Amino acid sequence: MIQAINDGMKTMLELDDTTLVLGEDVGKNGGVFRATEGLYEEFGEDRVVDTPLSESGIIGTSVGLAVNGFKPIAEIQFMGFIYPAYNQIMTHVSRIRMKTRGHFSVPMVIRAPYGAGIRAPEVHSDSTEALFTHMPGLKVVCPSSPYNAKGLLISAIEDPDPVLFLEPMRNYRATREEVPAQKYTVEIGKGRKLHEGEEVSIIAWGAMIPVAEEAREQAEQKGISCDLIDLQTLYPLDREMISESVKKTGRAVIVHEAQATGGLGETIVSTINDTSFLYLRAPIERVTGFDVPVPFFALEDYFLPTAKRVLKSIEKAFNF
Repeated sequence: MIQAINDGMKTMLELDDTTLVLGEDVGKNGGVFRATEGLYEEFGEDRVVDTPLSESGIIGTSVGLAVNGFKPIAEIQFMGFIYPAYNQIMTHVSRIRMKTRGHFSVPMVIRAPYGAGIRAPEVHSDSTEALFTHMPGLKVVCPSSPYNAKGLLISAIEDPDPVLFLEPMRNYRATREEVPAQKYTVEIGKGRKLHEGEEVSIIAWGAMIPVAEEAREQAEQKGISCDLIDLQTLYPLDREMISESVKKTGRAVIVHEAQATGGLGETIVSTINDTSFLYLRAPIERVTGFDVPVPFFALEDYFLPTAKRVLKSIEKAFNF
C-alpha cells in the first residue's frame, strides 16, 4: 500500500503542474513511512515542500493554495497529530464552498496515517475518523488495499472538494497486489463487496478488513455464510450497498477499531434502521475498540478488535 500511495502522488505530480505535496519531513527524508520517497529528488523543493512542525500551518497554507488554483496534498504525520489543525479543517476547509456560495472550492487532500497495531508511542495510534465524518463539506476516504489506495488517492486529488485520506498503518506493508503503473481512479462514495454470503453482513474498513476476513473464513467453516463489505468511503457512506446487503442477510456485524461511543458504527446502525429495519432478524452487533484512550503498545492488542471477537458476534447474530 505504501508504494501504491507513493505512485499515486507521483502520477499526479507528473500529470498536473498544480499538484504539490507538503508536510513535515516529506521532502529530503521521504516521509516517516517513506510514502513520499523519491518525490523530492524528482520534482524539487517547490513541488515537495518540507514544512515547519505546525499542523495548523500546514492546513492553513494548503487552504490558501487550494483557493488559488493549486491542488495541495498535505501530510499529517500521524492522525493523532491532526488536532491542532482541527480548527482550520472545521471552520475553513469544509465550509469555504458554502461560505462563498460556490465561488471558491478547496481541492485539497489531507493524508493521515492512522490506527493502532504498529507499536507506536502515545498519541500516534488514534482512530478518530468519526470527528471528521461529522463535517459536511469534507469527504473521508479509507482504503484497505494497494490497488484501491492508488485509485482513491488519484480520485481525491482530482476532486474539487477537500478529502481526508486515511491510511491504515497496519496495512502499509501487510500485503502485495498488482497495481497499474498508469493513472486510474476508484470512485469515492462507493464501497466494495469482498465476499458474497447469505446469513450475516460484515461491515468494516481500513485495518479491520483483514480481521473481518479472518473471522468470515472461520464463520464459513462453521456453516455461516457472510457478506463482507469494505466501505472505503466513510463520508458519504454507500448507503445502498449497506442496505442491499442487510436486506439479503437480515443480520449485521460492524467492525471498527475506534472507541464504541460516538464511533462511525453508530451512524451505520442508524443507516440500517432507516433503510432495512423490517428485514432484520437479529439485533445489530458492533465490535469496536474500548472507551479508553488508545493504550501504550504493550496493551494495544487487547484494545483492538480481534477475529475471535468478530466471530463471536457473527455467531451471536446468527443464533439469535
